[in-house]
Amino acid sequence: MAANFWTSSHYKQLLDQEEVDVVHARDREKGITLEDFKLIKMHMTIYIGKLAQQVKVRQRVVATAVTYMRRVYTKRSMSEYDPRLVAPTCLYLASKAEESTVQARLLQFYIRKIYTTDEKYRLEIKDILEMEMKVLEALDYYLVVFHPYRALSQLLQDAGMNDATQICWGLVNDTYKMDLILIHPPHLIALACIYVASVLKDKENTSWFEELRVDMNVVKNIAMEILDFYDSYSKIPEDRVNAIMNKLTLKPING
Repeated sequence: MAANFWTSSHYKQLLDQEEVDVVHARDREKGITLEDFKLIKMHMTIYIGKLAQQVKVRQRVVATAVTYMRRVYTKRSMSEYDPRLVAPTCLYLASKAEESTVQARLLQFYIRKIYTTDEKYRLEIKDILEMEMKVLEALDYYLVVFHPYRALSQLLQDAGMNDATQICWGLVNDTYKMDLILIHPPHLIALACIYVASVLKDKENTSWFEELRVDMNVVKNIAMEILDFYDSYSKIPEDRVNAIMNKLTLKPING
């Protein structure tokens, strides 16, 4: 793993919001809007989290898997790369990259357990293994991902806000329901979560933030995006997700 974010492939692959908010032509032809695109990625983030709970992997593996999934869709369409297969494949790949390997057979078992009635989520082990190669290709074989968690612990200690660890950890987890990890350096995401926690806990931290010599406009913009997310997406109705998935008109994987 690269030791320094600024010399890593992760840093070199950071994108602008405009580059991330692109619905591929094949998906647009099927009526997929930018809002639909975001909702599917959010739903798949939650799905990866549910699967990860079942197979008992660390949060870092989940975060890496979600990052892979979001990176894939900056390069490939959902029409070509069925999200219902890409999501578990990214978890499988992330478990290997993060040295917490999960067997494909185990993922297959728990997918069937989570989606007992929805055939479109059912898949064979060979489907995961085949999609793994396609995902690797879409990622250009760059598997290094830096996350805000490490910076968060150090920054909270420095700010004298260890009592906000739980709130901040939850905020960082929720940032993966957005595309922030594709756009911003992880330490700025961590700082934005501390900024939100400071507001929630009514803690005056202005001088501490000023001493850090970071662009506070960026930190505040990320914080606003997090708060807007909570306002707009507190719950995603399952039927709405299903309607969007039906627009893709993807055949069942083993159909």
